Amino acid sequence: MDDPQIIAIVVGIAVITLISGLSLVFARSTETQAEQRLQDLTGKPKSKIDAASGMLLRPPAIDLSNSDFWSRWLPNLENLSRLYEQADVSFPFRRFMFIVAGLTLLGAALGIVFKIPIVLVPVGAAFLGVLPFMWLLQRKRKRIKKFLDSMPQAVELIGRALRAGHGLASGMHLVAEEMKGPIADEFGRVFEEQNLGVPIEMALRGMADRIPTMDVRFFVIAVIIQRATGGDLAEVLDKIGKLIRQRFELQGHVRALTAEGRLSGVVLLALPPGLLMFLTFSNYNYISVLFNTPVGTKMLMITAGLQLLGALSIKKIVAIKV
Repeated sequence: MDDPQIIAIVVGIAVITLISGLSLVFARSTETQAEQRLQDLTGKPKSKIDAASGMLLRPPAIDLSNSDFWSRWLPNLENLSRLYEQADVSFPFRRFMFIVAGLTLLGAALGIVFKIPIVLVPVGAAFLGVLPFMWLLQRKRKRIKKFLDSMPQAVELIGRALRAGHGLASGMHLVAEEMKGPIADEFGRVFEEQNLGVPIEMALRGMADRIPTMDVRFFVIAVIIQRATGGDLAEVLDKIGKLIRQRFELQGHVRALTAEGRLSGVVLLALPPGLLMFLTFSNYNYISVLFNTPVGTKMLMITAGLQLLGALSIKKIVAIKV
């Protein structure tokens, strides 16, 4: 077979693999369809606590007790399983890896089709293969941000429930019923776990692992210490809610002051690779010296190292911990 036929076969396989993976991800299972039909017949919407129970009954994304296959290909399986849970992704992990493999093949196929230098083909394949993991990280950040935005109201709601005579578990149940988003899901899960016999301290520690932020740790540590030593938990929760609000205000002030530095860093870091890509496609003969000669390859490696050093320096300057 000649080169055009080989390229067509590779591109076809990559496209079919990608489409199959996306169809597996977005396809609704028969169990989901049956649940939807029963819900339509009964006319009873699923409550948030039922959703929390579903989270408890959901099997782990990666079975760490029987993960010989994945451990051969993935170096840090436990952290990846935790990331998958923190991002709250519902579809199975094998589908996710199927999409990763499909995007990797697609990146290699596109590199061959557009006749990119053979040195850059693995780079393009790796870039597309890493995109699903970047999506996981972005989904985790968005979920944590939504949780933290509602954290002061949730803490103050629990404090008011305690003053009204309710217990701590009832206060968390109230948060799960009255609020929306990740804050309702997480507190509903803690409520369901302690209902099923899990000590509430352990359930709260699990929530702190799924939402790894300082504000959640403040809340969990305060509850654990109060249950061990006693005291007015409602007053402590009011102070924690006030502290979280003050931290949000300070973070907003810091982000406003460092906005110019962050934008300058993005422009400075994106300009060299963007210009290199533009020249590669517009005038490859001019830029081919960097890819075809030993001196040019060394210059590219040195430039990549300096870019990384500059990115770390800019991040160190503008990243101010609050």
